[in-house]
Amino acid sequence: MGHLPSTGGKSIFYEDKGDKSMAKAATKVPVKNATTTAVRSAVKEAPAAKKSMGTAFTAKTAKEISATFADTVGLTAKVAAALAAENVNILAGTGYSASGMRRKATFTLIVDDLVKAEKALEKIGADDVQDSSVIMVEMANKVGALERISAIIANAGINIYYFYSTTSSGKTATCVIKTEDDKKTIKVLSQA
Repeated sequence: MGHLPSTGGKSIFYEDKGDKSMAKAATKVPVKNATTTAVRSAVKEAPAAKKSMGTAFTAKTAKEISATFADTVGLTAKVAAALAAENVNILAGTGYSASGMRRKATFTLIVDDLVKAEKALEKIGADDVQDSSVIMVEMANKVGALERISAIIANAGINIYYFYSTTSSGKTATCVIKTEDDKKTIKVLSQA
């Protein structure tokens, strides 16, 4: 399985403090026994892959950026170009429009440089830019993988607010999950 660059073999975790709204910016607080390192990346390495019942996965905390724009033709190209111009890589994302109702489009992205991404999106007219904590789970691209991860979370009594996923390289899938308690979710996934 692919992994993001290691932080010297030490894991970094962050938790949300007072995350009353999923879209509110999260306050970073080191979790007990974690080594903190100044990293510009929005994704943090988590414990080694877990293998149980034949399904291996890794879980990492990440920062997700959400931006709202007036919906126009070519907006996706404009957003992608603005991020590319700042040398920002999109690691995961989703975009949608509720044009029939609000004439707004929302982009939700995980990028490799949150600060540059926020500036780039604001520069091209984002009405609202916010970031929040999420969990990225990389797992085998096979039947039942999402069921296993979501069952672990549900069995711990944790509600999943939303998720989106895609396959990468055909052999693995990346799933972005927002829960009511990301810190607890990382803990139960690392113990599974």
